[in-house]
Amino acid sequence: MSMSSVLRPLRTVCLAAGAFFMSAQLVNAEEALPPELEKLKVSLEKYKDPVVAVREGYFSTLGCVTFAEGTMGVHFLNPALIGPEPDPMKPTLLVYEPVGDRLELVAVEWLIPLATGVKDRPELFGQPFEGPMEGHEPLLPAALHHYDLHAWIFKPNPRGLFHPVNPDVKCPEGPYTLLEEPAKMVPHKHQ
Repeated sequence: MSMSSVLRPLRTVCLAAGAFFMSAQLVNAEEALPPELEKLKVSLEKYKDPVVAVREGYFSTLGCVTFAEGTMGVHFLNPALIGPEPDPMKPTLLVYEPVGDRLELVAVEWLIPLATGVKDRPELFGQPFEGPMEGHEPLLPAALHHYDLHAWIFKPNPRGLFHPVNPDVKCPEGPYTLLEEPAKMVPHKHQ
């Protein structure tokens, strides 16, 4: 028996096993969203075009926000949606990833400033918001103390659906990429 006749079946088994494990990883990375988030995703499909987002009141902050442990991306804020109660079907922010010469919608975010009179830590989809924290300088003034919640409904996040940063999102090098430090937490007296 020649060495090549032994290696040929082994190579086939290795290739088949590799294909199986790669497809298993893809299935896990593309896990189905919970029904309420799938409904939200479908309702926001039109915002894959950032021009549509701007026409409907979402305005770009221009900067692509990144941290040492991952990236958020470019935020488009709709000021008309800011209030003390989060609307699960109307996120305050849309988050885009710069890819080549276009922006791809990757996530949504709800932002609730303490100045709205929010009394308790907000929660959506069974997830408590993060915070309260200072604003994210330089795009949000540090004095803008707030709660926020991210949902990576358009691009899977290996750190979790609601984690604030995604290591698979990238900001291009340039003047509009902002390396930020995590926002400082602030006290909030619940009334």
